[in-house]
Amino acid sequence: MKKVAIIMGSDSDLPIVEKAINTLKEFEVPYEVHVFSAHRTPEESREFSQNAAKNGFGAIIAAAGMAAHLAGAIAANTVLPVIGIPIKSTLDGIDALLSTVQMPSGIPVATVAINGAVNAALLSIQILATSDESLYEKLLAHRKQGYEKVIEKNQNIEKQFNK
Repeated sequence: MKKVAIIMGSDSDLPIVEKAINTLKEFEVPYEVHVFSAHRTPEESREFSQNAAKNGFGAIIAAAGMAAHLAGAIAANTVLPVIGIPIKSTLDGIDALLSTVQMPSGIPVATVAINGAVNAALLSIQILATSDESLYEKLLAHRKQGYEKVIEKNQNIEKQFNK
């Protein structure tokens, strides 16, 4: 199975990134976590990105706040799918969201919601599941569990308020 790389621009992003890590663990998807800054360690970021495919990665999650150029810098140096997590910092994360989502044609970055680490992990798992049947089945079971939780919550609310 291919691995997922999780790159954060700063270790201060870890409380959000841990949600992605925990989701990957839940699905038993191998991963690596690194801190690379698009601005402070551009060579390390570039080198990692350029070698990610040959090093067994199938997708890269990049989490950054403020200027949030990390996902774009990584995407510029690989053709692997890159998923950006804009991290809430200044301007309630809108600055990070816009920096992550506004990529020029030819260098796509899939972008999830501000602090949307769980969805970033799930999207990376969906990407890997296109060539891994057991992972695909785990995703189907996960969706079914989500469905069942909502149905149960609905029944509880109906009992409480619909008399």
